[in-house]
Amino acid sequence: MEGHHHPYTSVNIDTGGGGGADRFPQWSIQETRDFLIVRAELDPTFMETKRNKLLWEVISTRMKEKGYNRSAEQCKCKWKNLVTRFKGCETMESEGMRQQFPFYNELQAIFGARMQRMLWIEAEGGGASSSKKKAAATAQISSDEEDDNDDSDVDQKGSSKKKRKTRSNTNTGNSSNLITSIREIMEEFMKQQMQMEMQWLKAYEAREQERRIKEMEWRKTMEDLENERMMMDRKWREREEQRRIREEARAEKRDTLITALLNKLRREDM
Repeated sequence: MEGHHHPYTSVNIDTGGGGGADRFPQWSIQETRDFLIVRAELDPTFMETKRNKLLWEVISTRMKEKGYNRSAEQCKCKWKNLVTRFKGCETMESEGMRQQFPFYNELQAIFGARMQRMLWIEAEGGGASSSKKKAAATAQISSDEEDDNDDSDVDQKGSSKKKRKTRSNTNTGNSSNLITSIREIMEEFMKQQMQMEMQWLKAYEAREQERRIKEMEWRKTMEDLENERMMMDRKWREREEQRRIREEARAEKRDTLITALLNKLRREDM
């Protein structure tokens, strides 16, 4: 037995529709917002799989983790009611009428994010006309959300099976186009990487050649400086040798003159 509310005292408030699993206990505003947060996180997974019974069980488990005792069936019925209310608000031109639905912005954010994903997939798959994109978006909100990819669709026959088969083929085609686009992007990326590497190698070789030329010029300059130093050293040694010879000649002349003077003085003394 869920909750302690009497079945006859339960009334539906303006939180996104009543009936079904929205009976006792009531969904509070905060509980519904927490539910929409969980549903928004799993929305991409809902759009990728057609067997979503397990996903509703996951939502039920997460709601229990947040302190709400809601079954998978209650969560699914609540989602359908919220989508029905949202579609009704979408047809209203008055902004005030939309504001009476307290979860309009949350639903709009979920479907807006879904639209962005669809546009990205369409763009990666070669693009599509705007009318086709709008039609696809309308189909996602109306058909997919009302039926919510229910597992009971597996038992339907005739047109329902054909629709699912067509949808599956479309998804397969989109996946194939997406893989092809990713492969082309990777090939283009690798080509650009190769070009960048070749340019880097050419620039490196040019810098290395310039470095070698400058090194050769530096070595030649050093050799010229060394030769000039050796030449200057040789000249210095030659000048020093000439100076020494002149000094020795002057010393010899001086000694000869002094000797002559001494000899002359000796002769005069005698």
